Amino acid sequence: MATTRALVLTPSTRDVSIRELPRPTPGPGEVLIRVHAIALNPIDSLYVKNPIAEQESRVIGTDFAGEVVQAGPDLSDSNDERTKAGVRVAGFLQGACSTNDRPGAFSQYIVAPYDLIWRLPEGLSFEAASAISMCGLTAAQGVFDRLGLPGPFSPGDSFPLSDRGADSPINVLIYGASTSLGLYAAQFVNASAKITGRKIRLIGAASASKHDMLRQEPYSYDVLVDYRDEDWTSKVHEVTGGDGVDYAVDCISEGVTVDKVNSTLGAKARMAVFRGPAGGRYNPENYRIKPIYGAVWEGLGMPIGYNGAIIPASPRARVFATKFFNYLGSEAEKGVVKVEANPLRLMPGGLDRVVPDGFALLGGFLVSEREKVQRDEEYMRPISGEKMVYVVE
Repeated sequence: MATTRALVLTPSTRDVSIRELPRPTPGPGEVLIRVHAIALNPIDSLYVKNPIAEQESRVIGTDFAGEVVQAGPDLSDSNDERTKAGVRVAGFLQGACSTNDRPGAFSQYIVAPYDLIWRLPEGLSFEAASAISMCGLTAAQGVFDRLGLPGPFSPGDSFPLSDRGADSPINVLIYGASTSLGLYAAQFVNASAKITGRKIRLIGAASASKHDMLRQEPYSYDVLVDYRDEDWTSKVHEVTGGDGVDYAVDCISEGVTVDKVNSTLGAKARMAVFRGPAGGRYNPENYRIKPIYGAVWEGLGMPIGYNGAIIPASPRARVFATKFFNYLGSEAEKGVVKVEANPLRLMPGGLDRVVPDGFALLGGFLVSEREKVQRDEEYMRPISGEKMVYVVE
């Protein structure tokens, strides 16, 4: 029997181990993928250290990139390149981030819906591609779907919240600008400006050590403030002429960050967050303008047990996700990379070192409460502005 090495969580003990499992078989609409690289997200570590899965065991992990091995029986006549053996693809799975049983990505072989993966352009490595899918979709949902900015695959609603003249810039704030999520959000805001021809003043809150990077393409911030500056919200109000921002993206979405970002909003603004009130420890009723929250898992089009509730299957969110992945691979034959991957930190050791090294750096709950890991290896320095990636042998 063909097998696969996988990282498996035992929720009752919080133990994660490498196990040999039967190699999965693609069902209707699915493809079998040989995984070559995986990228780590904070949520991978969160639900290992604080399990919500209700099964005896779960394969963990979300982001992957690899090569199609085999298509499901109903796809034998498909002309879609993503169903062809040997095609390089990337995507993400649920991992252990739900109460109900869903597949995970940290395995040598996985299956995934063919229309929720994207074809890699030549020249884009598996390692870089593995860092794009989940955070990229999360950012796209926030910028294009929740805030409503026009995008390359989503029409949006043409900046309805700004009643200033066409020559006046739209003010957009991204808090956590150097995070993985923030780096993708900036690219999508810039894409919106390019598509519409409307001037956007992109304002970022990040550590001062990241400002030089954030001024460069593809991020191209117009204004940057240091989030450690207690008065940074006043500086945002000053640069907007006292009007406040029209749109805000809080890439941290934890307690005080929600408070501060909300305080920068203009009278008719919108604000996107990426953690719900329970996980982010904030009360929406405290705000004049309510943060708009949604889970990236909605894009998978399946019911998800999450944070004490069931997120129902959303056909609309799944359609948005398929459009996003189609966009990412739309010019693969020409070698065009539509979204630039985060800066990468290539971690040694493959699947065996994900938990003792990668998860140690990510911590287990709030970004603001991460503890410094006391290790001498260069790759174990604190993680900031990078995506950790492992090669899967």
